[in-house]
This record gives sequence, structure tokens and C-alpha cells, in this order.
Amino acid sequence: MQERKNFSEAIEEIIQKDNRYSAQAYAFLMEALNFTMKKLPKPMHVTGQELLEGIKGLGLKEFGPMARSVFEHWGIKKTDDFGEMVFNMVDDGLMSKTEKDSKEDFRGVYDFKEVFEKDYEYGTGVSESQQT
Repeated sequence: MQERKNFSEAIEEIIQKDNRYSAQAYAFLMEALNFTMKKLPKPMHVTGQELLEGIKGLGLKEFGPMARSVFEHWGIKKTDDFGEMVFNMVDDGLMSKTEKDSKEDFRGVYDFKEVFEKDYEYGTGVSESQQT
């Protein structure tokens, strides 16, 4: 088996197997993982819940109330989709998991319309759920 040269090639291989999500979605997921890890005190492992909170935070920071539309354009319609992407990356060796991690960790954690549109406060750049 040939070694991969870079992240883009690895993502292209994943997309060939599962084309539901765009390359931009995977790139954002990796950015969100880094964003999340910087916010946690010396994380050894990021849980699905923590990653989804990071995705929410970075999504609002980068795209504001348009985050839901951007995610949908990339093929992501609910938190479950991020779980599918994470496990695609785990299967391909780009991410790792513990025995406790599962796709269930990503199921229905929050509603995109609620956190990215309804709760978004213009001028603050955050949703009500982030203010707590």
C-alpha cells in the first residue's frame, strides 16, 4: 500500500468511498478539532460532545447565522453527519478513537436551526446556548 502524501489526498480517498460530504467539510472538521483542543485544558482526547461544541463555536465565529447554510452546502444537515465524518476519518487513520467513542455520541446533540439561526444574537456573534 502506498503512503499518502497529504491530508487532501487522504480526504479524496474518503470521498471516493463516501461522497455525502465535501472536502471543505472535512477541512472544517479538522479546524474545529484544533479549535476545540485549544479551548480545553490539556486535552488528551476530545469527546464527541466536546467536538460538537467546538464545531458550534467555530461555525458561529466563521459563518455566523449562515453556518447552517454553509454546512448544508457541504452535505451536513445534523450533528449525526459530523459523527459519520469523524468515523470515516477514524476508519482511514486520520483520527483516533477510544473504546468508549461511538457514532451515538453525535446523534441529535443540537438542532442547527436553533443554535445557528434562532438563538443567534446579532452584534455579539454568539448564540444564547454559548452564553451559559
